[in-house]
Amino acid sequence: MPKVIVTCAVTGSIHTPSMSPYLPVEPEQIVADSVAAAEAGAAIIHVHARDPLTGRPSSLPDHFGLILPKIREHTDAVLNVTTGGGLGMTMDERLAAALWAAPELASMNMGSLNFNISGAAARITEWRFDWEKPYLESTKDFILSNTFAQIERGLRELGDQGVRFEFECYEIGHLYTLAHFADRGIAKPPFFVQGVFGVLGGLPAVPAHLVHMKETADRLFGKDYLFSALAAGKHQMPMVTLSAILGGNVRVGLEDSLYSGPGTLANSSAEQVTKIRGILESLGLELATPNDARAMLATKGANQVNF
Repeated sequence: MPKVIVTCAVTGSIHTPSMSPYLPVEPEQIVADSVAAAEAGAAIIHVHARDPLTGRPSSLPDHFGLILPKIREHTDAVLNVTTGGGLGMTMDERLAAALWAAPELASMNMGSLNFNISGAAARITEWRFDWEKPYLESTKDFILSNTFAQIERGLRELGDQGVRFEFECYEIGHLYTLAHFADRGIAKPPFFVQGVFGVLGGLPAVPAHLVHMKETADRLFGKDYLFSALAAGKHQMPMVTLSAILGGNVRVGLEDSLYSGPGTLANSSAEQVTKIRGILESLGLELATPNDARAMLATKGANQVNF
């Protein structure tokens, strides 16, 4: 079995500060949880930034500048900068941080979809910030836009900087979109395909869907890709464990689930990394180091970034 890459997404742009006191929103908190996750075994850290004063998702390079250099100072993990940004951001905003940072890896959503997280608002009774409830409820009438033109722009502009991509696929059709760009030579192997499960509007977190996605990717990309999976909320650990059993990689972190178990909030993303590491090692699987991940994904190396 190949080594398993553990990606950790420590804050994201979906969960809001009122959902968990452990969600890192200040730069120091994001850095600390990222470093702890790397020490626990994550080879890749998926990075979002937040406004330090409000906890609202931010795409400003200035905010990423408070995070990325400090993580790099304390760990050799591969840093993966979001291009998904936050809900409602323009493509200029979504690309701004990655274009500034020129990281080894950046995320790239591979298709538009209805993206509804409004149900989360019904479970919160007290809000820390005024923006949170409208932010969540607005997704009843929200399309996460990733047109072919938007995707091509991101692939070309970041690709020119030597950035590799984590291709986030919420639907089977997103794999065929990736194949389209691969056929045109705009996306280049090895492809890092991240199956996303459990978001309302995308594929539900059902094991058969994960198996079907991996089988489809196997057929489309053969030996030119690596599969990984993430799943929202309570589905996180079962679905990523299945990914590893099938020969894939895994992603955990508070961006995807706030919990460590039924009804128990995780006190950090590192706690989730430790948990999945225990599961993987009990199955006889070996975790990839950051340098293993660099070799597997053919990244340009940490010395070629702009931070």
